[in-house]
Amino acid sequence: MKFNYIASQPDGKIVENQIDAKDVSEVLQFLSTRGLKPVSVKPVSRSDAYGLGSGKINLTDQIFISKYLSLMLRLGTGLLQAINILLEDFDKKSVKSFLMEVRSNLERGQPFYSAFSRYPKVFSQVYVNLIRAGETSGNLDTVFENLTESLTKEKMLKDQIRSALVYPILLLSASVLILVFLVMFALPKIANVFDQGGFTPPLFSRIVFAVGLFFAHYGFIIMFFAVVGLIALIAFYRNSLAFKRFVFSIIKEIPVVKDVIQKIALQRFAATLSSLIKAGIPLTDALEVTAQAVGNIDLKDSLMRISREGLAKGLTVGEAFRREPFFPKTVVNLVAISEKAGHIEEVLGTLADFYSSEIDSSLKSLVSFLEPVMLMMIGVVVGLIALSIIIPIYQLTTQF
Repeated sequence: MKFNYIASQPDGKIVENQIDAKDVSEVLQFLSTRGLKPVSVKPVSRSDAYGLGSGKINLTDQIFISKYLSLMLRLGTGLLQAINILLEDFDKKSVKSFLMEVRSNLERGQPFYSAFSRYPKVFSQVYVNLIRAGETSGNLDTVFENLTESLTKEKMLKDQIRSALVYPILLLSASVLILVFLVMFALPKIANVFDQGGFTPPLFSRIVFAVGLFFAHYGFIIMFFAVVGLIALIAFYRNSLAFKRFVFSIIKEIPVVKDVIQKIALQRFAATLSSLIKAGIPLTDALEVTAQAVGNIDLKDSLMRISREGLAKGLTVGEAFRREPFFPKTVVNLVAISEKAGHIEEVLGTLADFYSSEIDSSLKSLVSFLEPVMLMMIGVVVGLIALSIIIPIYQLTTQF
């Protein structure tokens, strides 16, 4: 169990930290051996340890931590001293609590990476393995420098994707709101006007009016079940590998979307594997870690086969990659050439930068495809509603 303690040093200075202990008495014994007088000892839940109640440790926080640790370690600052400096600079409760746990681990002689490995939802396997490799080899400053660069590129890529999809999402939301208003509110009122006026509209208009009246009576119920169904599908997607594969099999059939997803996966693969190889992690282990980080089921399966059925059985990297249809021939050839030259991590880094620029153009193509499709869909619905109203009005005026 984790405890947060506040204690006073012999010189009167107040210190605050966190420690793993069985109970309060063990914490008090620990403070006594350090010559500290306890002021406050409180249990801390695991969720509070990295600040779920006050904001999680996000990608920007990880970049800040990596950047400043790299700078301070490069200047010769000790790891414990660097953590203490960071604790003074950070005001965010989630980060401060985590750094206090790191400091507590270091004071008790535990490995530096162990605190990061306890929070897999915050720090990826790549992040933890890179720190572990850097701690083992003694080049943590270089590892944190590389982490800063790779996390910055990852953040830029996420911001790029997010900014590209903002307009289509806004357009889709506006379209849905307009359609809900027309079908559930405007159309039923117009249908009631014709019904009360004793005029029988043509068949086409009666069908559209019937749809409007149906949604006026049952629309909220349908929306409720739709939201519940969507939440259930998302939960099922997260917990079922078979359902994930089914979803990916559908997405792979959409040309423009498939292109974007493949390039994002290849960029993550190249950037992640390059960082792991630079840190000195064996290639088979680096492939296993990369497979868990790419977020694409097909690519994950390919990397696992390359590691377990290719390299483990004596194939060269180039031969193992050629057996996987997921990778474009250009990537396979570059990997094979770089293996012979002995600079595979540099070529992978170049590939990551190349696919970052390719993702931008693919996203623009995706947006230019989605915009007219959504506009066409709302135009068709609005047009049907307009025709269903105009036709009976035209017939009614011709009778007079």
